[in-house]
Amino acid sequence: MASLLTSPLTKPKPFFLSSPPRPLTAPPSLNLAGISLTHNQKLAPFKLPSLVSSAFKGPKRDVAAAAAASESGDYRRIMLSDVMVKKKKDEVGWWEREWTSMDFGAVAVVVSMHLLSLLAPFQFNWRAVSVAFVLYIVTGLLGITLSFHRNLTHRSFKLPKWLEYLFAYCGAQALQGHPIDWVSTHRYHHQFCDSDKDPHSPLEGFWFSHMNWMFDTNTITQRVGEPNNVGDLEKQPFYQFLKTTYIWHPVALAAALYAMGGFPFIVWGMGVRIVWVYHITWLVNSACHVWGNQAWNTGDLSKNNWWVAALAFGEGWHNNHHAFEFSARHGLEWWQFDMTWYVVRFLQAIGLATDVKLPSEAQKERMALTSD
Repeated sequence: MASLLTSPLTKPKPFFLSSPPRPLTAPPSLNLAGISLTHNQKLAPFKLPSLVSSAFKGPKRDVAAAAAASESGDYRRIMLSDVMVKKKKDEVGWWEREWTSMDFGAVAVVVSMHLLSLLAPFQFNWRAVSVAFVLYIVTGLLGITLSFHRNLTHRSFKLPKWLEYLFAYCGAQALQGHPIDWVSTHRYHHQFCDSDKDPHSPLEGFWFSHMNWMFDTNTITQRVGEPNNVGDLEKQPFYQFLKTTYIWHPVALAAALYAMGGFPFIVWGMGVRIVWVYHITWLVNSACHVWGNQAWNTGDLSKNNWWVAALAFGEGWHNNHHAFEFSARHGLEWWQFDMTWYVVRFLQAIGLATDVKLPSEAQKERMALTSD
């Protein structure tokens, strides 16, 4: 989701992070699934994690402890959390840095949707609210959490191609970017979680991880290189079609809504619904790396957050997810509500979802916080 419109058009100028490397508490030899955090050249093609390798990763740095160890330095703590944010000196101001056309486009889309949603009290009717709720389910649950995240990014299960493409199209209507862009950014997040290469870590501030990272495509590209971790999607003509025609699909939906219910359908079905799905998605990147509990030894800041899980169809069980990225089920305990998993389980029961991946007991024992 590096951009809300499409992929970067030109190669950006070099950008240098101003914060020094944080001290490590893990052993100096980091083996993050074979990825070197000091690698600053073009990344090798991304390989989807297998059922075993995702759960049996090498040692990771304890980012919370590393930041806390430097608390005597120039750090600040995010409210009600143990996450420390480095106060950067001599950092270029928000409006003084180099802005690309993609940055301006992303800001324009986000701001316009928020402004449109402010008209909701003046355009209220129950039909419009109902349309917004249905589209919240279709684009948020079926599109983002089930399709973009668990199916396309992590390949937690397989679907017939017609159904995979249908759900991916629903995700494109969430106005969070086309599938190739969204999946690439999220795979990089897992590859470099809470390190200097993470596209959206709260170690650079809550609001950076929540949304500000989307408005600086130069920094994202400088950190992780050109997107080369989505070859499985790029070779499929359907996803290339969505990439090149992406912005026209939400426009077509808006036109259809206007034809069915006039301006109230636009305000609620586009403005309110899109802003709502924006923030429940972004809270997984921000709140679920700041507030909550950890059940697994992931070595990053990921946390299980019940209220984000309730809003985001089970995505809030984020520490579970980072422990077992391949798992189609995020709410691993019976009481952890996971609406996306219930849909996947239903699709499996009727024969549409196959090769559904879940962590084994041996993998859980290996990742448990109490394990040696």
